[in-house]
Amino acid sequence: MLAAVGHDVVAVEPLEEMLDQLRANVPGVEALVGSAEQIPLGDESADAVVAAQAFHWFDEAVALPEIARVLRPGGVIGLIWNTRDDREPWVVRLSQLTGDDADWNEEEVAAPLVASPHFHDVEWRTFRNAQRVDRATLVDLVASRSYAATLAPRERRRLLDSVGAFFDEVAGGGEELELPYRVYAFRATRL
Repeated sequence: MLAAVGHDVVAVEPLEEMLDQLRANVPGVEALVGSAEQIPLGDESADAVVAAQAFHWFDEAVALPEIARVLRPGGVIGLIWNTRDDREPWVVRLSQLTGDDADWNEEEVAAPLVASPHFHDVEWRTFRNAQRVDRATLVDLVASRSYAATLAPRERRRLLDSVGAFFDEVAGGGEELELPYRVYAFRATRL
């Protein structure tokens, strides 16, 4: 999305397989092996660092100073999470089926940024978004989550079969569902 609106983007990812997917889907974006704890960019070389659905994997004590190192003074860190919107009853049932915890506390998520000596002006907002999903897409979404990926093969298959059956029930013969999300966006400025 950042490249699509005209920004120069350098993607940093520890897994070469994921970088291959990025290169195939977003040609022209520079893609480098690295991590939040070891970003392969020079000091003060970036205007922004953005991580979506990833910050919870970072070693915050190492990653935040490293992110500050590559940001120019006044540069921005942006953190984004999409969570299913449990204000929709069928979404609550899906979360119960998958064991996915959608409980969020923005203050807790923002706490590492607020406590960091490298950043200030921490802000966050919540937005609504939706995704049209067919049966296969919903099963793939659940399969891609860490809680599903770490299950034993038999348990994982049982979960994914249950999600498919759940889609059939909720869609009532329809081809698609509109899966609602709440998007949590956090921003802080490098000192």
